[in-house]
Amino acid sequence: MIHLDSRNFKDEYGRTLMLRGVNLGGSSKVPVQPDGATWNKAGFYDHRHVSFVGRPFPLAEADEHFNRLRNWGFTFLRFLVTWEAIEHAGPGIYDEAYLDYVRAIVEKAAEYGIQVFIDPHEDVWSRFTGGDGAPGWTLEAAGFDLTKIHATGAAILHQEYGDPFPRMVWPTNNNKLAAATMFTLFFAGNDFAPLLKVDGEPIQDYLQRHYIAAIQQVALRLRGLPNVAGYDTLNEPANGWISEPDLRKPGQSVPALIGASPTIFQSMLLGAGIPQRVDCYAVGLASFKKTGQVLLNPQAERVWWEGQADVWRQHGVWDLDSHGQPVLLKPDYFTKVNGRSVNFDEDYFKPFANRFAREIRALAPEALIFVESVPSFTNLHWGSQDETQIVHVPHWYDAVTVLKKTFLPWFTVDADTRRLVFGAANVRRDFAAQLGRLLRQADEQMNGAPTLLGEVGIPFDLDGGKAFRSADFSRQVQALDATMAALEMNCLSFTLWNYTADNTNQRGDLWNDEDFSLFSRDQQNGSHTVYDGGRALEAALRPYPMATAGQPLRLAFDIRSKRFEYTFRGDDGVVAPTEIFVPDYQYPRGLSVEVSDGSYEFDREAQVVRYIQTPGREAHTIRIRPET
Repeated sequence: MIHLDSRNFKDEYGRTLMLRGVNLGGSSKVPVQPDGATWNKAGFYDHRHVSFVGRPFPLAEADEHFNRLRNWGFTFLRFLVTWEAIEHAGPGIYDEAYLDYVRAIVEKAAEYGIQVFIDPHEDVWSRFTGGDGAPGWTLEAAGFDLTKIHATGAAILHQEYGDPFPRMVWPTNNNKLAAATMFTLFFAGNDFAPLLKVDGEPIQDYLQRHYIAAIQQVALRLRGLPNVAGYDTLNEPANGWISEPDLRKPGQSVPALIGASPTIFQSMLLGAGIPQRVDCYAVGLASFKKTGQVLLNPQAERVWWEGQADVWRQHGVWDLDSHGQPVLLKPDYFTKVNGRSVNFDEDYFKPFANRFAREIRALAPEALIFVESVPSFTNLHWGSQDETQIVHVPHWYDAVTVLKKTFLPWFTVDADTRRLVFGAANVRRDFAAQLGRLLRQADEQMNGAPTLLGEVGIPFDLDGGKAFRSADFSRQVQALDATMAALEMNCLSFTLWNYTADNTNQRGDLWNDEDFSLFSRDQQNGSHTVYDGGRALEAALRPYPMATAGQPLRLAFDIRSKRFEYTFRGDDGVVAPTEIFVPDYQYPRGLSVEVSDGSYEFDREAQVVRYIQTPGREAHTIRIRPET
């Protein structure tokens, strides 16, 4: 059982844990039946008749995948579920077969010594707004006609757009009408859309009540399983249009301009059936560049159900003048309530997260709560008045690698400072510095909560999928190693994005043409080893201190020399040994261990070095290298 001690994860012996694992899995965002891969439009709008049983993989395959992950050293998993998977059929109608399946899969993980925390996953609200997460009926409750969302520019959908789907365009849906409206209603409908009610209930209360109740169904089904560490509040929440200072500009929930990028006001008009000529952007080397304009919604389709009021016009944000021309009446509508400036995290996210924690713990009192706010925000403060036993779970990716789908070892852009960084050594230092800021955020703003990086990884379809044709993944190894080294420099726990059991070279993780999976059937060569199908394992499978009788100080691994070095401050009050995971993958011919003091033993079968320190020393060092 994992418990928290200041900024550390601890086990029952008092050892400091370094948790490593994967997100399981990338295709859990889409249903199995009908085939929900985003390139496939067939059956897409029949949203109440779906099944996610078999995500992340069929129960019959569970032994194969958990055995692989255990042997890879990934024993702490971020297990994806979606609100849609639980409650797709309608409000209060839960998919019992799916909940039974989730229980069976998590029980199977326990047989392999694997712990999980549950991630209620969403991206840009829902599959029907270009992402995943919420059921289709949530949008219908707000008045949206799902079949008109793409046509009106309220979101860009792979199912409607077709192939090739623009690279990394999906996050910009957070800035568009459908997702931005839903997040605004979910977090702050009582303030910004008080007239909108569902069966007499304010829509904010309606949405939050159903969401939390759905995740409670998971907590009920998993109650009593000792390998369930806790629950994430909500993957990558967005602020919608809350705090947007000027509706005459594009939304900035995601600070990216890719493809057609309407202003917030234009988004509202497009949804009302008023065509708009909007600016288009593309990804440059270090910024987003305007490439021209495009006319959206030329057919003047309306996104709202017939007879359903446009929620923002209904609330006086805009209207038509005496000549029938649209006019923006309140360009700063989402910045103030009763004359007071609003703060998304303080006024809306924290009340929701605290409520979520309380209601989950009503069923699972020992559950850790994994808290993450808007990925681009860094001002979340969590204090003594908030729920305890929380974990800070930010996400981090190298933006240049993800947006360009190529790895430039000599160049990056610092995500926080927007500073251009040149030179391979400087890039690696900057990666570590960016991650270090996330740790400081927890120390300085979140009451010293422990940090686990909930998502971090690389796309494997770099350079147009060249490695899939050549079988040379050296570029991916180089990219992943740069990230892993930065994690090690900060002694961070993490769950890599991701492991997708049904990944293919052609369709990746089956969602918006992303391909981040460490495993693919298409990379299997028939060797039938636990490494068969793995990608960039030279960088992914590394020695690390699973449990330390003290406090980690320094950690490093060189993938070329295979030399590992770890230094920690000892705690003589902990009698259990320090345990280092040492993957056979890196040391197939044996290894040599050097310790600063004390004694050790190597358990080859378990791939673990156990070290007993000499009492009275301030620091202890363990070095491992290949046997010569």
